[in-house]
Amino acid sequence: MATTITASREVVEDYQKLFVNRRAYTMQSMRPHPESGLHYYFRPSQKGTDVPLMLTDTTIRQHLEGKITVGLYAINPSTLRCKWVAIDADYKNAMEDLLKLQYHLTNDKVEPALEMSKRGGHLWIFLATPLLARECRVYIHDLALRLGVPLKGAGLADGIEVFPKHDAIGAGEFGNAIRGPLGIHRGANRRFWFYGADYTLEAQIEYLNGLRKVTEEELRRFIAGKERPKAELPTPPTRNVAMGRPSRNDRSEFRILDHVGKVRKVGRSYVTRCPACADSGRDRSGDNLAILIEDPRFYKCWAGCPREMIRAALGCPIRIRHSA
Repeated sequence: MATTITASREVVEDYQKLFVNRRAYTMQSMRPHPESGLHYYFRPSQKGTDVPLMLTDTTIRQHLEGKITVGLYAINPSTLRCKWVAIDADYKNAMEDLLKLQYHLTNDKVEPALEMSKRGGHLWIFLATPLLARECRVYIHDLALRLGVPLKGAGLADGIEVFPKHDAIGAGEFGNAIRGPLGIHRGANRRFWFYGADYTLEAQIEYLNGLRKVTEEELRRFIAGKERPKAELPTPPTRNVAMGRPSRNDRSEFRILDHVGKVRKVGRSYVTRCPACADSGRDRSGDNLAILIEDPRFYKCWAGCPREMIRAALGCPIRIRHSA
Protein backbone atom coordinates (compact mmCIF):
# COMPACT_ATOMS: atom_id res chain seq x y z
CA MET A 1 0.00 0.00 0.00
CA ALA A 2 1.29 3.45 -0.94
CA THR A 3 2.35 5.67 1.93
CA THR A 4 -0.02 8.56 2.60
CA ILE A 5 1.75 11.92 2.51
CA THR A 6 0.40 14.94 4.37
CA ALA A 7 1.61 18.46 3.59
CA SER A 8 1.79 20.71 6.65
CA ARG A 9 0.88 24.40 6.56
CA GLU A 10 4.57 25.29 6.87
CA VAL A 11 5.50 23.10 3.91
CA VAL A 12 2.74 24.64 1.77
CA GLU A 13 3.85 28.17 2.69
CA ASP A 14 7.52 27.43 1.95
CA TYR A 15 6.60 25.79 -1.35
CA GLN A 16 4.73 28.93 -2.39
CA LYS A 17 7.70 31.12 -1.50
CA LEU A 18 10.04 28.94 -3.53
CA PHE A 19 7.99 28.13 -6.61
CA VAL A 20 4.83 30.23 -7.05
CA ASN A 21 5.34 33.46 -8.98
CA ARG A 22 1.78 33.87 -10.27
CA ARG A 23 -1.57 32.27 -9.52
CA ALA A 24 -2.34 30.93 -13.01
CA TYR A 25 -1.51 27.26 -13.41
CA THR A 26 -2.07 24.12 -15.46
CA MET A 27 -3.15 20.67 -14.32
CA GLN A 28 -2.10 17.24 -15.55
CA SER A 29 -4.96 14.99 -16.57
CA MET A 30 -5.62 12.18 -14.10
CA ARG A 31 -6.62 9.81 -16.92
CA PRO A 32 -4.58 9.11 -20.05
CA HIS A 33 -5.84 10.26 -23.42
CA PRO A 34 -7.75 7.34 -25.00
CA GLU A 35 -5.76 7.51 -28.25
CA SER A 36 -2.26 8.61 -27.23
CA GLY A 37 -2.22 7.13 -23.74
CA LEU A 38 -0.56 10.32 -22.49
CA HIS A 39 -1.55 12.58 -19.59
CA TYR A 40 -1.86 16.05 -21.11
CA TYR A 41 -1.92 19.39 -19.28
CA PHE A 42 -4.81 21.86 -19.38
CA ARG A 43 -5.82 25.11 -17.69
CA PRO A 44 -8.59 24.24 -15.23
CA SER A 45 -11.69 26.43 -14.95
CA GLN A 46 -14.58 26.81 -12.57
CA LYS A 47 -17.16 24.10 -13.15
CA GLY A 48 -19.58 24.98 -15.93
CA THR A 49 -17.73 28.20 -16.86
CA ASP A 50 -14.68 29.44 -18.76
CA VAL A 51 -13.39 31.27 -15.67
CA PRO A 52 -9.90 29.92 -14.94
CA LEU A 53 -9.07 28.64 -11.49
CA MET A 54 -6.20 30.24 -9.58
CA LEU A 55 -3.66 28.57 -7.28
CA THR A 56 -4.66 28.48 -3.63
CA ASP A 57 -3.17 26.93 -0.50
CA THR A 58 -5.57 24.04 -1.00
CA THR A 59 -4.46 23.50 -4.61
CA ILE A 60 -0.80 23.38 -3.57
CA ARG A 61 -1.55 21.04 -0.66
CA GLN A 62 -3.42 18.68 -2.99
CA HIS A 63 -0.47 18.73 -5.39
CA LEU A 64 2.04 17.93 -2.65
CA GLU A 65 -0.18 15.18 -1.26
CA GLY A 66 -0.46 13.59 -4.71
CA LYS A 67 -4.17 14.20 -5.25
CA ILE A 68 -3.61 16.42 -8.32
CA THR A 69 -0.56 17.50 -10.33
CA VAL A 70 -0.07 21.13 -11.28
CA GLY A 71 2.16 22.91 -13.76
CA LEU A 72 3.73 26.24 -12.76
CA TYR A 73 4.47 29.33 -14.87
CA ALA A 74 7.84 31.00 -14.42
CA ILE A 75 7.18 34.63 -15.39
CA ASN A 76 4.98 37.13 -13.60
CA PRO A 77 3.56 39.24 -16.47
CA SER A 78 3.34 42.39 -14.35
CA THR A 79 7.08 42.41 -13.57
CA LEU A 80 8.59 40.11 -16.28
CA ARG A 81 10.55 38.52 -13.43
CA CYS A 82 10.85 34.97 -12.15
CA LYS A 83 11.65 33.32 -8.81
CA TRP A 84 13.51 30.39 -10.35
CA VAL A 85 15.09 29.02 -13.48
CA ALA A 86 14.54 25.38 -14.42
CA ILE A 87 16.62 23.45 -16.95
CA ASP A 88 14.71 20.47 -18.36
CA ALA A 89 16.63 17.65 -20.07
CA ASP A 90 14.98 14.39 -21.19
CA TYR A 91 17.13 12.99 -23.99
CA LYS A 92 20.00 10.50 -24.30
CA ASN A 93 22.93 11.57 -22.07
CA ALA A 94 20.68 14.23 -20.50
CA MET A 95 21.93 13.58 -16.97
CA GLU A 96 25.52 13.93 -18.15
CA ASP A 97 24.74 17.39 -19.50
CA LEU A 98 22.82 18.38 -16.36
CA LEU A 99 25.71 17.31 -14.14
CA LYS A 100 28.11 19.29 -16.34
CA LEU A 101 25.91 22.39 -15.96
CA GLN A 102 25.59 21.78 -12.22
CA TYR A 103 29.37 21.57 -11.78
CA HIS A 104 30.02 24.83 -13.65
CA LEU A 105 27.17 26.60 -11.87
CA THR A 106 28.74 25.74 -8.53
CA ASN A 107 31.95 27.40 -9.78
CA ASP A 108 29.90 30.62 -9.85
CA LYS A 109 28.79 29.83 -6.28
CA VAL A 110 25.33 29.01 -7.61
CA GLU A 111 23.72 26.07 -5.78
CA PRO A 112 21.29 24.34 -8.17
CA ALA A 113 19.00 21.51 -7.10
CA LEU A 114 18.83 18.39 -9.28
CA GLU A 115 15.41 16.78 -9.56
CA MET A 116 14.77 13.36 -11.04
CA SER A 117 12.31 13.06 -13.92
CA LYS A 118 10.79 10.34 -16.06
CA ARG A 119 13.46 10.38 -18.80
CA GLY A 120 16.20 12.63 -17.43
CA GLY A 121 16.11 15.41 -14.87
CA HIS A 122 15.46 19.05 -14.03
CA LEU A 123 18.04 21.45 -12.64
CA TRP A 124 16.49 24.24 -10.56
CA ILE A 125 18.18 27.54 -9.69
CA PHE A 126 16.54 29.71 -7.03
CA LEU A 127 16.76 33.49 -6.85
CA ALA A 128 17.09 35.72 -3.79
CA THR A 129 14.51 38.09 -5.27
CA PRO A 130 12.53 37.80 -8.51
CA LEU A 131 14.90 38.63 -11.39
CA LEU A 132 14.29 39.59 -15.02
CA ALA A 133 13.51 36.54 -17.14
CA ARG A 134 15.58 37.90 -20.02
CA GLU A 135 18.71 38.19 -17.88
CA CYS A 136 18.23 34.71 -16.39
CA ARG A 137 17.97 33.26 -19.89
CA VAL A 138 21.10 35.07 -21.06
CA TYR A 139 23.06 33.47 -18.22
CA ILE A 140 21.91 29.89 -18.83
CA HIS A 141 22.07 30.05 -22.63
CA ASP A 142 25.59 31.50 -22.52
CA LEU A 143 26.71 28.79 -20.10
CA ALA A 144 25.18 26.01 -22.20
CA LEU A 145 26.82 27.28 -25.39
CA ARG A 146 30.22 27.56 -23.70
CA LEU A 147 29.94 23.98 -22.42
CA GLY A 148 28.63 22.55 -25.68
CA VAL A 149 25.33 21.54 -24.10
CA PRO A 150 22.64 21.35 -26.83
CA LEU A 151 19.69 23.72 -26.70
CA LYS A 152 16.40 22.33 -27.98
CA GLY A 153 14.86 24.48 -30.67
CA ALA A 154 18.15 25.96 -31.86
CA GLY A 155 17.95 23.77 -34.94
CA LEU A 156 18.06 20.65 -32.72
CA ALA A 157 15.31 18.17 -31.89
CA ASP A 158 16.98 17.21 -28.61
CA GLY A 159 18.57 19.43 -26.01
CA ILE A 160 17.89 21.28 -22.80
CA GLU A 161 14.86 23.52 -22.42
CA VAL A 162 15.19 26.59 -20.23
CA PHE A 163 12.23 27.80 -18.18
CA PRO A 164 11.24 30.60 -18.46
CA LYS A 165 11.10 29.94 -22.19
CA HIS A 166 10.48 33.61 -23.03
CA ASP A 167 12.40 36.81 -22.40
CA ALA A 168 9.07 38.53 -21.72
CA ILE A 169 5.32 37.95 -22.05
CA GLY A 170 2.46 40.36 -22.55
CA ALA A 171 -0.57 41.01 -20.40
CA GLY A 172 -2.92 38.04 -20.55
CA GLU A 173 -0.16 35.69 -21.74
CA PHE A 174 1.27 32.75 -19.85
CA GLY A 175 4.37 31.37 -21.49
CA ASN A 176 5.14 27.70 -20.84
CA ALA A 177 4.42 25.81 -17.64
CA ILE A 178 6.60 23.11 -16.10
CA ARG A 179 5.43 20.34 -13.79
CA GLY A 180 5.50 21.53 -10.20
CA PRO A 181 8.18 19.64 -8.24
CA LEU A 182 7.38 17.12 -5.51
CA GLY A 183 4.04 16.11 -6.99
CA ILE A 184 3.00 12.89 -8.74
CA HIS A 185 3.93 12.58 -12.41
CA ARG A 186 0.77 10.93 -13.77
CA GLY A 187 2.49 9.40 -16.79
CA ALA A 188 5.14 7.73 -14.62
CA ASN A 189 2.71 7.19 -11.72
CA ARG A 190 5.37 8.19 -9.21
CA ARG A 191 6.80 11.13 -7.31
CA PHE A 192 10.21 12.49 -8.33
CA TRP A 193 12.46 13.88 -5.58
CA PHE A 194 15.44 16.19 -5.43
CA TYR A 195 18.82 14.58 -4.92
CA GLY A 196 20.55 15.64 -1.70
CA ALA A 197 17.77 15.18 0.85
CA ASP A 198 15.64 12.44 2.40
CA TYR A 199 12.48 11.55 0.53
CA THR A 200 10.00 13.42 2.71
CA LEU A 201 8.32 16.74 1.99
CA GLU A 202 9.79 18.31 5.12
CA ALA A 203 13.36 17.21 4.33
CA GLN A 204 13.07 18.26 0.69
CA ILE A 205 11.75 21.74 1.51
CA GLU A 206 14.38 22.21 4.22
CA TYR A 207 17.07 21.28 1.68
CA LEU A 208 15.72 23.73 -0.93
CA ASN A 209 15.41 26.53 1.63
CA GLY A 210 19.05 26.00 2.61
CA LEU A 211 20.40 26.44 -0.91
CA ARG A 212 22.16 29.72 -1.64
CA LYS A 213 19.97 31.95 -3.81
CA VAL A 214 21.30 34.06 -6.71
CA THR A 215 21.15 37.84 -6.19
CA GLU A 216 20.50 40.45 -8.86
CA GLU A 217 24.00 41.86 -8.40
CA GLU A 218 25.52 38.42 -9.04
CA LEU A 219 23.37 37.77 -12.09
CA ARG A 220 24.30 41.14 -13.62
CA ARG A 221 27.96 40.30 -13.05
CA PHE A 222 27.55 36.87 -14.67
CA ILE A 223 26.03 38.32 -17.86
CA ALA A 224 28.04 41.53 -18.20
CA GLY A 225 28.72 42.06 -21.91
CA LYS A 226 26.73 38.98 -22.95
CA GLU A 227 23.46 38.36 -24.72
CA ARG A 228 21.61 35.42 -26.15
CA PRO A 229 22.47 34.62 -29.79
CA LYS A 230 20.19 36.45 -32.19
CA ALA A 231 19.15 33.16 -33.79
CA GLU A 232 17.64 32.13 -30.46
CA LEU A 233 15.47 35.20 -30.05
CA PRO A 234 11.80 35.04 -31.08
CA THR A 235 11.02 37.38 -33.95
CA PRO A 236 8.15 39.81 -33.21
CA PRO A 237 5.44 40.15 -35.85
CA THR A 238 5.25 42.97 -38.35
CA ARG A 239 2.04 44.89 -37.68
CA ASN A 240 -0.08 47.38 -39.53
CA VAL A 241 -0.31 49.96 -36.74
CA ALA A 242 -3.44 51.63 -38.07
CA MET A 243 -5.44 48.41 -38.41
CA GLY A 244 -3.75 46.27 -35.75
CA ARG A 245 -3.41 43.42 -38.25
CA PRO A 246 -0.46 41.54 -39.75
CA SER A 247 1.24 43.31 -42.64
CA ARG A 248 0.18 42.50 -46.20
CA ASN A 249 3.39 40.61 -46.81
CA ASP A 250 2.77 38.47 -43.76
CA ARG A 251 -0.73 37.58 -44.96
CA SER A 252 0.32 36.73 -48.51
CA GLU A 253 3.29 34.58 -47.52
CA PHE A 254 1.76 32.45 -44.79
CA ARG A 255 -1.41 30.36 -44.50
CA ILE A 256 -1.53 28.44 -41.24
CA LEU A 257 -3.86 25.77 -42.64
CA ASP A 258 -1.08 24.84 -45.09
CA HIS A 259 1.26 24.03 -42.19
CA VAL A 260 -0.72 22.39 -39.40
CA GLY A 261 -1.90 18.78 -39.34
CA LYS A 262 -5.40 17.39 -39.36
CA VAL A 263 -8.05 19.83 -38.12
CA ARG A 264 -11.57 19.30 -36.89
CA LYS A 265 -14.47 21.73 -36.79
CA VAL A 266 -15.74 22.98 -33.43
CA GLY A 267 -18.33 25.75 -33.67
CA ARG A 268 -16.92 28.65 -35.71
CA SER A 269 -13.33 27.39 -35.51
CA TYR A 270 -11.07 24.62 -36.58
CA VAL A 271 -9.07 23.07 -33.74
CA THR A 272 -5.79 21.20 -34.00
CA ARG A 273 -2.57 20.54 -32.12
CA CYS A 274 -0.61 23.69 -31.29
CA PRO A 275 2.89 23.24 -32.80
CA ALA A 276 4.51 25.35 -30.06
CA CYS A 277 2.83 23.26 -27.35
CA ALA A 278 3.89 20.09 -29.15
CA ASP A 279 7.51 21.24 -29.08
CA SER A 280 7.18 21.42 -25.30
CA GLY A 281 5.57 17.99 -25.00
CA ARG A 282 2.13 19.45 -24.28
CA ASP A 283 -1.30 19.53 -25.98
CA ARG A 284 -1.74 15.78 -25.77
CA SER A 285 -5.37 16.13 -26.79
CA GLY A 286 -4.45 18.01 -29.95
CA ASP A 287 -6.94 20.84 -29.60
CA ASN A 288 -5.06 23.83 -28.10
CA LEU A 289 -4.90 25.75 -31.38
CA ALA A 290 -8.12 27.36 -32.63
CA ILE A 291 -8.30 28.77 -36.18
CA LEU A 292 -11.22 30.98 -37.21
CA ILE A 293 -13.02 29.26 -40.11
CA GLU A 294 -14.24 32.43 -41.81
CA ASP A 295 -10.78 34.02 -41.73
CA PRO A 296 -7.89 31.61 -40.98
CA ARG A 297 -5.50 34.56 -40.54
CA PHE A 298 -6.86 34.66 -37.01
CA TYR A 299 -5.69 31.85 -34.75
CA LYS A 300 -5.03 31.43 -31.05
CA CYS A 301 -3.43 28.91 -28.70
CA TRP A 302 -5.62 28.43 -25.63
CA ALA A 303 -2.54 27.49 -23.57
CA GLY A 304 -1.12 30.97 -24.16
CA CYS A 305 1.58 30.36 -26.82
CA PRO A 306 2.07 33.67 -28.66
CA ARG A 307 1.84 33.95 -32.44
CA GLU A 308 5.62 34.28 -32.73
CA MET A 309 6.20 30.91 -31.03
CA ILE A 310 3.59 29.16 -33.17
CA ARG A 311 5.13 30.46 -36.37
CA ALA A 312 8.67 29.65 -35.23
CA ALA A 313 7.62 26.08 -34.32
CA LEU A 314 6.24 25.66 -37.84
CA GLY A 315 9.56 26.78 -39.31
CA CYS A 316 7.97 29.97 -40.66
CA PRO A 317 9.11 32.75 -38.29
CA ILE A 318 7.49 36.15 -38.72
CA ARG A 319 9.98 38.36 -40.50
CA ILE A 320 10.73 41.97 -39.69
CA ARG A 321 11.50 44.57 -42.34
CA HIS A 322 14.68 46.37 -41.30
CA SER A 323 15.56 49.85 -42.50
CA ALA A 324 18.91 50.24 -44.23
